[in-house]
Amino acid sequence: MELKEEFQEAKAWVEESFHLNVSGEASLFEVNIRYIGGLLSAFYLTGEEVFRVKAIKLGEKLLPAFNTPTGIPKGVVNFKSGSNRSWGWAVAGSSSILAEFGSLHLEFLHLTELSGNQVFAEKANASPAHAVTGQAKPFPSTAETSIWLRRRVLRAGILAIVRNIRKVLRKIHKPFGLYPNFLSPVSGNWMQHHVSVGGLGDSFYEYLIKSWLMSAKTDTEAKDMYYEALEAIETHLLNVSPGGLTYIAEWRGGILDHKMGHLACFSGGMIALGAADAKEEKRAHYRELAAQITKTCHESYARSDTKLGPEAFWFNSGREAVATQLSESYYILRPEVVESYMYLWRQTHDPIYREWGWEVVMALEKHCRTEAGFSGIQDVYNSIPNHDNKQQTFFLAETLKYLYLLFSEDDTLSLEDWVFNTEAHPLPVNHSDSSSRARGQL
Repeated sequence: MELKEEFQEAKAWVEESFHLNVSGEASLFEVNIRYIGGLLSAFYLTGEEVFRVKAIKLGEKLLPAFNTPTGIPKGVVNFKSGSNRSWGWAVAGSSSILAEFGSLHLEFLHLTELSGNQVFAEKANASPAHAVTGQAKPFPSTAETSIWLRRRVLRAGILAIVRNIRKVLRKIHKPFGLYPNFLSPVSGNWMQHHVSVGGLGDSFYEYLIKSWLMSAKTDTEAKDMYYEALEAIETHLLNVSPGGLTYIAEWRGGILDHKMGHLACFSGGMIALGAADAKEEKRAHYRELAAQITKTCHESYARSDTKLGPEAFWFNSGREAVATQLSESYYILRPEVVESYMYLWRQTHDPIYREWGWEVVMALEKHCRTEAGFSGIQDVYNSIPNHDNKQQTFFLAETLKYLYLLFSEDDTLSLEDWVFNTEAHPLPVNHSDSSSRARGQL
């Protein structure tokens, strides 16, 4: 994008001011997808060594989160003490979140390759004994953590970390083949039977198909898990409204909530992305399903006064694809709908997706632009916007990036060579070839 001066400023800040020896807690999930994902992308796109070094060091800071009996990480880690805990709101502080511990694989595999250390992959996937016996080797006391971890990184391996997560999930019983959102990192059991392709579950499914693609289609375990999960979702969660709109409901112990969150609107793009590698007799079906879900998400935008979509929309009482209460009517610059537009455009080149994308651009300009940047709005059904005065970081990382790619040529970060993590940071499929071709695109 020729923002070379801005890039140099950012690089200098990372090199000189991005310090990791800090006290305080951090989210395993957010640090991984935003910080590590961004640093990895910056390295692959530019070859600047500072980004690789910072990504690896930051990855090491996250490892104490995996100090649990099952190897399933807790959601919060203290960078100074090495202690960990689950989020207090996650089933009374007893659970890890599917979308959080299930969205590590892409970044941790790259940390493995760039560091030469297998511990990252070990954590994202730990040894079979951990999954079978539930006896993960404990992390040492706080005073020993730093030295022990570095030795452990050298000896064992990042890769088994993420592999252990898959082993636990493959072993555990899944109701009707579905993956609930809350899992105990102590017992390895589900804590609630709430299933959602939106918040709490979303990127777990995304990382399965993207792990298959990023591996140059060699990670057959990820592929199998993805299509098995998608089949269960289609069987038990997929619905068509009386008005003909296809949507993915949420499941609570066998009872459906006939709503779809904005976060779930990434699924149209995900299904389109994975359609080509499905069984031959399912490929056309998945392409059509992806288009129908994306159409539904577009309708959630089209049926608002601002032409921006609400946080969640329902299908009940004769109302379809609209929020039913003010607490779900806000828009915080989320990317998932334009993300699906981008993938459907790249797959089909149907001009409707660029038309819909341009509608979003115009709505953002009209209702969200302020003197200082872009702001979310509190009610998409009010044509006179009430700004929340927040520009979310994912607006730059995802929403604007996907819009840029929607109107770019297909060889700009080609889907043949790159996979986007759940924060839209591109990671190469063929590391050496892709990174060398892409350098200079910034």
